[in-house]
Amino acid sequence: MNLSSILTVECIQAPLEASEKQEAINELVDLLAKNDKVKDPESLKDAVWSREQTRTTGIGHGLAIPHGKCDCIQNPTLAIGRPSSPMDFESMDSQPVELIVLLASPTSSTREHIEALAQVSRIMNNPSFREVIYKADDAEEIYNLLVEQGG
Repeated sequence: MNLSSILTVECIQAPLEASEKQEAINELVDLLAKNDKVKDPESLKDAVWSREQTRTTGIGHGLAIPHGKCDCIQNPTLAIGRPSSPMDFESMDSQPVELIVLLASPTSSTREHIEALAQVSRIMNNPSFREVIYKADDAEEIYNLLVEQGG
């Protein structure tokens, strides 16, 4: 799966206005709603936050991948946010996050959901790529970097 098939430049916010985890999730879901990717943003916020409460999606190395499934969305989609300064996300490595990649999928979309999570993880596993994308100035630069990386 290419991330560019489920991500648009308009669904990337750099920098985020949010300064804490739940605010960041809400801001990214609102960005999806603003771009007509989700019908009921409150249901998606509940789904993502409920998932976040079971186990942090701050996977380490400055990356968080909050995700959720909801019938309020028709196709898997991404929203990406770069905090204005590293943000506490209760990450597994106790380090703050520098990029948040929110994945939202329909309830029935298990295979695509897992493929998208795996693709984000694969791309972001490269330390030199992480260093570059964490310093990206704007949405277009983040988008282009992901596309160039095979996303």
